[in-house]
Amino acid sequence: MSTMTREEIERGLAENRQSPGGTARNAHAEALSAAAEASGDRALFREALDTQINAYLYSAESPKMLVPFARLLQEYDKDPGAFSDWDTHSLFWQFKWIATAISHSPEVPMDSATGWLDEMERRYRIAGYSERPVRESELWLADSTGDDERAGQAYARWQAADRDDMSDCHACELNGQGQYAVMRGDDAEALKVWQPVLSGERTCAEEPHRVLATALLPLVRLGRLDEARSAHLRGYRLARGNESLLPSLGRHIEFCALTGNESRGLEILSEHAAHVGPLANLSDRLAFHGGVLVLLRRLKELGHGQSPAVPYEGVPHTVSELYEVLRAGSLDTARRFDARNGSTRVSERFLQRIDRAPLAEALPLGVRSSALAALPRPRPVPVQAPAPAPASGHDAASSQEGFAGLVERARTARDLGHPGSNALWNEVAVHPEAAADPLVAADVADHRALTAARAGAEDAAELLTGVREDYRALGRPERAALTELRLATVAAQSGTGAQELRGLLAVALRAAEALDAAEPLRTRRIALAELTSIRVESYLRSLEGAHDGHAEHADHAGHDHGHGELVAELGAFIDAYEASALPDVIAEAEEMLGRLALSEGDPERAVALLAACADRSVTAGLPWLAVDPLVLRAGVLMSLDQPAEAEAAARAALTHAAELTDPEVQGVVRLTLADVLLRRSEADAEAAGHALEAAHWFDQAGLTALGGAQARLMLARCHARDGRAAEAAEVLQSTLPDLLEHGEGQAASVREFLGDLLRELKDPRGAAEQYLCAAEVAKDWEDLRPQANFAQAAADQLSEARLVPEAVAAYERALELHRSSKDAPIAEVRILRSLAWLGLRDEVTDATVARARTRMEDAAEVLAAASAEAPESRELRAELAETWNQLAQVLDRRVCANAEDGDEDDDGDEDRDGDGEVAAAAAESLSGAELEALRLEEIVLWERAAGLHAELGPDRLESRFQCVTNAAWTENELGRPEAGAARVTAFADELRALPRGTAPEWLLESAERTVEHLLRASA
Repeated sequence: MSTMTREEIERGLAENRQSPGGTARNAHAEALSAAAEASGDRALFREALDTQINAYLYSAESPKMLVPFARLLQEYDKDPGAFSDWDTHSLFWQFKWIATAISHSPEVPMDSATGWLDEMERRYRIAGYSERPVRESELWLADSTGDDERAGQAYARWQAADRDDMSDCHACELNGQGQYAVMRGDDAEALKVWQPVLSGERTCAEEPHRVLATALLPLVRLGRLDEARSAHLRGYRLARGNESLLPSLGRHIEFCALTGNESRGLEILSEHAAHVGPLANLSDRLAFHGGVLVLLRRLKELGHGQSPAVPYEGVPHTVSELYEVLRAGSLDTARRFDARNGSTRVSERFLQRIDRAPLAEALPLGVRSSALAALPRPRPVPVQAPAPAPASGHDAASSQEGFAGLVERARTARDLGHPGSNALWNEVAVHPEAAADPLVAADVADHRALTAARAGAEDAAELLTGVREDYRALGRPERAALTELRLATVAAQSGTGAQELRGLLAVALRAAEALDAAEPLRTRRIALAELTSIRVESYLRSLEGAHDGHAEHADHAGHDHGHGELVAELGAFIDAYEASALPDVIAEAEEMLGRLALSEGDPERAVALLAACADRSVTAGLPWLAVDPLVLRAGVLMSLDQPAEAEAAARAALTHAAELTDPEVQGVVRLTLADVLLRRSEADAEAAGHALEAAHWFDQAGLTALGGAQARLMLARCHARDGRAAEAAEVLQSTLPDLLEHGEGQAASVREFLGDLLRELKDPRGAAEQYLCAAEVAKDWEDLRPQANFAQAAADQLSEARLVPEAVAAYERALELHRSSKDAPIAEVRILRSLAWLGLRDEVTDATVARARTRMEDAAEVLAAASAEAPESRELRAELAETWNQLAQVLDRRVCANAEDGDEDDDGDEDRDGDGEVAAAAAESLSGAELEALRLEEIVLWERAAGLHAELGPDRLESRFQCVTNAAWTENELGRPEAGAARVTAFADELRALPRGTAPEWLLESAERTVEHLLRASA
């Protein structure tokens, strides 16, 4: 016999209906059903069975609903009259779930499955319902058996049948229609059918969650990659952690595996590792494990078979081991379906799915993936380095062939400074013939030494010394002279002393000047040595000035003098070599001048110099050298408030970056253009595209936590501006840990941004958490206002989440901070009003109303004091009117709570708790005189508020109308409907006298209707 009372069971049923889906909820529902049955209360037992069925539905154990449904159906057959209209409707609605559960249960024989379908059809026909749901169930059962002809007929009859109370919602039906199109190989038709769901026009409790997942591969197959990316970000956010949506989660994992996002797939799998083991719903198991198997297969193909995967039934497994376990188990399950269905349809489709080839090499999603670095991918090279200009005839043709042609191309690219040079020399280095030719071997060694120098390797100088000797021995002084210069550069980077460094530079210059006058590279070598000396000498002067022991003023003067001297030297250098065919060297000097101008506070001159530098490089056929100055120029132009010119510079940089192979530079260029577009408040979608590509390039460069984080922040801002809050939140949350490491200012800013996004997505708990974290970051700042604003935003969301004590604490803290800053009276007032309403949420008594009244009166005092200092402030007067309006509503709450049923009609406002619930009835009863006094006071307050709104002009008409009608209906409660009608009539007369278009048409219509209702009440 049950030890639970009826009240305990009813309370348990109510709690179960609000609990998240899963095994815990199911077990609770089972226990409640057993207790209800033992109680002997048939009505309670029926309610418990219904609750149990619903619990199973939204879990991975949905087939278990067969037993409680059969028992509930027996209860109905015994006594249909015991079922209310709603109970009967619910029972017949559940028939559809049962049909699905049966088709998903291979242990149910096909005869029984068909019998259940026939029973559903019979009962629907007797009850007068359309056959539409029956035919849809028949479609999926026929399809699973491989009977395509019957499936087609069922689909046609499904579409032809009328919709009625038993029909699934439009969103769910469109889901099924699109899936049927995909099964027939018509992706375009499926997406056309799904469009109302994908766009948000048709939604329900599980849509667009499921359609967003099902549409992923069709979108990719049709090349609609942006839509696929959006569907993944939106859809996964909706499906994450939802046990009843495991098939959808499997599709998201599969999508990641087939679009080069295996690391993202791994993260999703890790988040749902608890469901990797056997599931009671065998159909869901196949769907979920199928997506996991696609991912595991791809990981094996990428060489990660021995990497650890998620555990299976508590036992650790590698990727390969888990693949074998899941594949064997899934195929066994598929064959069980086949045996029941008399067809191989299920196993054939499953094998086709898990063997699918990738659909895209790399589809950037925008989200950060912590495992990305563990999945090596070749870095893309945008273009091949240019081929050398051919000589003539046969010699030209032969120079392009074989190893000799490769070496010639590499040397040409090296001499041009082409970005593809490194890749070509790497290819030369691994060629078997490279060691046979001493000059080629020296060139390869030179490439390796230069690579080491750029990376700051300790042995770079040693390697360069060896290269210099090789070139000398081979009779290539022009190459040896360049190596001397590189040795000096490496010495400068390693902190070599000034005297030694000057000596090395002098050696490099002498080596260049010693070249034969007929050597074509002599002028270039001398110019490079001189320019390097100018740069290094300026650096040495700055160091010596910083350590000369002079006073700060002298040091500052010396610094300015050093800049002036450097400017003069660079100017003289450019003049000296202007006529030479050295555009890249002169452009480098001009870029240095541009950066100096910027450091000296002359951005206009910097813009001109950077433009000249870029133009010179482009004209010389060296566009890749224009990228850095153009990116810098774009940033300077934005600071000068010249956004159009900045955009042109950024776009030019992107065009000229086509041949660059450095992924970091590619990321910087795209991030710059995205920033310019975003700041111009134009082309948000294009800006998002560039930010997305920037994040991808920074990931390739190993800068995910640096440039990649900033690119993702910009991408999130683009999405938010474009109204795509879910995608913005998904991107931002993925990179949040990185952004929090970039200083307190950014940490607080991104926390606030994420809080705003979560608030928009109706996640008040999540939003409150972010606002509170932002407040914690700002707690030690001298300026208290940011912390106060964060605390207030958190309190608003805590109130929305019905966390009353936490909301009160946050409001109190925000109030304290605002009062300390002494410059935010409106914020204070809104907090006081919110606290007043929170105090009435749990109960309405004389005491709680008195406290709320005090809060409202405090708010009015704050506004009165602020208005005395700023008597012309319209905003302060509007807030005062709203405070009086809400104080009247507080009193009205007390009047309504006095009624026997505690019901009320409460308008509320933005500062109220907004939950629409009626507070508990007052503990004390009011006398007739007390009720009348409260109502009279309400009228006075609403009159006062309406008067202020009238003073503020036509833009406050709607707020004024609310106060007038509230006062009018209160007059009606006092038995004076004519007086109430007179108030509204006077307001309506004023509206008629206003110029046409001043007030919305609905306002006068509503006022006239209110007058009619009040006069009718007086009749």
